[in-house]
Amino acid sequence: MPKTLFITGASSGIGAATARAAAKAGWNVALFARSADKLEALAADIGSQAMALPGDATNLGELEHAVAQAASQFGGIDAAFANAGRGMSKAGTVEGDEADIEGMIALNVTGLLWTARTVLPELKKTKGTLVLTGSAAGRMHISGSIYGATKWFVHGYAGNMADEMREWGGRCTVIAPGMVDTAFFDEGKPDKLQPEDVADAVMHAIQADPRAAVREIFLMPQN
Repeated sequence: MPKTLFITGASSGIGAATARAAAKAGWNVALFARSADKLEALAADIGSQAMALPGDATNLGELEHAVAQAASQFGGIDAAFANAGRGMSKAGTVEGDEADIEGMIALNVTGLLWTARTVLPELKKTKGTLVLTGSAAGRMHISGSIYGATKWFVHGYAGNMADEMREWGGRCTVIAPGMVDTAFFDEGKPDKLQPEDVADAVMHAIQADPRAAVREIFLMPQN
């Protein structure tokens, strides 16, 4: 029976690339993001292995509904990729917009927590893998960066979850990429990492032999 991967932030960039890589490897993919049109187009492109589940990762109820639908449709969830996240329009503790700061923290921290909360009961049934999108910014200090601080949370939480999930045979991995050529940046970065590079790392983590707990994958562009 094919395994199933639940992905947040699945409509574009790293999430979409991971959905395509997983489907190519024979996985079913449950696609969760706010952009319903993009999700539907991606699911249609992938085919019967894909399920579009529009919703907001900061809304616990919407996540719970989506996870329940995915588990019912595909017979369970074997891995989950908490990938939804964003930066700020203008950086700075004083300079940054209040609503923008609150929105970023809600998605990067609370949204990731709610994703874990909703998928863990399903992953426990399958001894599955939880993958979190961290960042090189969560492994170093960047002057005044609130975004970086949210990724420090992700890295710390991933380590804590790895220890917790180990108790019942599950695994948790944090993927920490440097600059990736996605819509995160206003201008294209064609010489940096591509979303497919990060997708390859996710696939390595979720397909590793059960004896191997891949706790962190740190990717940096060569140039």
